[in-house]
Amino acid sequence: PKGDGSFNVYDDIRTKLLNAGVPEQEIEFIHNADTENKKAELFSKVRSGQVRVLLGSTAKMGAGTNVQTLLVAVHHLDVGWRPSDMTQRNGRIIRQGNQNKQVYVYNYVTESTFDAYLYQTLENKQKFISQIMTSKSPMRSCDDIDEQALSYAEIKALCAGDPRIREKMDLDVQVAKLKVLRGDFQNQKYRLEDKLLKTFPEEIQKQKTRIAALQQDSQIAAAHPQDKENFCGMTIKGMVYDDKKAAGERLLLARQEMPNADMMLLGTYRGFELNIRFDSFKNEHQAVLRAELSYPVSLGDDARGNITRLDNAIDNFADRIADAENALQNLEQQKQAAEVEVAKPFAQEEELAEKSARLAELNALLNIDRDRRSSQDAPEETEETETPATRPSVLAALGEKTNQPEPVKPFKSYLDKEGR
Repeated sequence: PKGDGSFNVYDDIRTKLLNAGVPEQEIEFIHNADTENKKAELFSKVRSGQVRVLLGSTAKMGAGTNVQTLLVAVHHLDVGWRPSDMTQRNGRIIRQGNQNKQVYVYNYVTESTFDAYLYQTLENKQKFISQIMTSKSPMRSCDDIDEQALSYAEIKALCAGDPRIREKMDLDVQVAKLKVLRGDFQNQKYRLEDKLLKTFPEEIQKQKTRIAALQQDSQIAAAHPQDKENFCGMTIKGMVYDDKKAAGERLLLARQEMPNADMMLLGTYRGFELNIRFDSFKNEHQAVLRAELSYPVSLGDDARGNITRLDNAIDNFADRIADAENALQNLEQQKQAAEVEVAKPFAQEEELAEKSARLAELNALLNIDRDRRSSQDAPEETEETETPATRPSVLAALGEKTNQPEPVKPFKSYLDKEGR
């Protein structure tokens, strides 16, 4: 609202509401609440029903506008530029605390105006956002191809009177976007081909090697079982400890005797090589059991508890093998899915070919019309003006000049002046 008597939408709507019988005190502009106290008072009146119609912009009535208690309808007089703008508007009424079980959302559009383009832009943006947020893209990536940018060609198409020009401008934009989509499709295809040639075979082979190593280590663990009642023994620095508590205490002592953080060989336990190291990243000492693979175990301060942790690490090979086999199965499935995706053609190739052909046809037609207009606009030639048909050829004149002997000019010294 301007307040200077000139036309504006706010005052025009209020005038129409007053003429329809709505009391003036029940209509308010958010702009009149220019302080926090006034805004709180206005919101309270809306929640209580004293103010029945509240007019404002997205920026002024967005987040923080808690007036939903009795709201029954929201009217969008124009189109937001971003999907979040429309979400914020609807969030004022579709909100916890509204006592109405059913509300109404009105969107006003004017036919044959720029509203259509704005809603198309919102649709494109929301598609892009939804694709990322819902993770429904099979390639798990999405490139913004700048569909929201209003190009000069689109503006020209909106203003052009010739329907063929409008069609040409639309096709220019559509063909350009389809080419970008095809380029993105090809890039995705090349990346998948690289994975099929290198990444997947390497990862699958690594997983198979890991499974084979886990199975061998599992056999070592099975060959050296731990009796719950009798401790199987642990060798530390050449000494064999048959008592569980004594072995645990010697392990704690070895932790204190470490000269540095590097891994140090201590001995053996249940067929596995027993090492100790300090993990600076986790800031803890670890016992590392090694055979085909390494299995780190965090060391605590309880002597018996540390031995139990080592036993737990050795006894869970079944879970490790199951996890590795599941990972291998996932890699195989990803490889198969990639092979299917690589074999697929560009889904919109036919559409691109049709629109490119139609665009070339329109370009030819428009060029013909332009040539016709140019010939019609050319001035009529008079009898004194030579026509192109009678105009002498430059190449012919040069040929005749070449065939004729060059006349010999008398030598003149630079001292000769004025023809002397």
